[in-house]
Amino acid sequence: MNEYRVSLVNTGAKFAIVVSRFNEFITKSLLDGCVDELLRLGVSKDNISITWTPGAFEIPLTAKLLTKKADAVICLAAIIRGETPHFDFVSSETAKGIASVSLATEVPVIYGVITADSVDQAIDRAGSKAGNRGRSAARSAVEMVNLVEKLK
Repeated sequence: MNEYRVSLVNTGAKFAIVVSRFNEFITKSLLDGCVDELLRLGVSKDNISITWTPGAFEIPLTAKLLTKKADAVICLAAIIRGETPHFDFVSSETAKGIASVSLATEVPVIYGVITADSVDQAIDRAGSKAGNRGRSAARSAVEMVNLVEKLK
């Protein structure tokens, strides 16, 4: 039986972070947690790039372009439900787009997007009560880069 487990440390890979400017009061916390965790896991500051998009909907295209320059792309956004169906469309298309980029390019593209029913829920998931989604996305990215390298 073969079992594949990899380290949560990486010192040589390049990581691109794509972060939505919309709801920046939330996404800035996600970004801070993500960068801090990457550094904690051994990634050099020189191997981290940050690209801002206007909103979450623009993340998949940006992520696809960045797969040519990075070993993994981490996508960060906060989509908060409002009074219209806009939330459903944006959250669904963002998730599908991120997944399709990863499958098409065979580069780990990590979903670090918060979808929340309220601002309070988003704040909780950006470092308050429920951890920081940016931190967990960073850990997933490092693990996936190491796993892809091992499997190839």
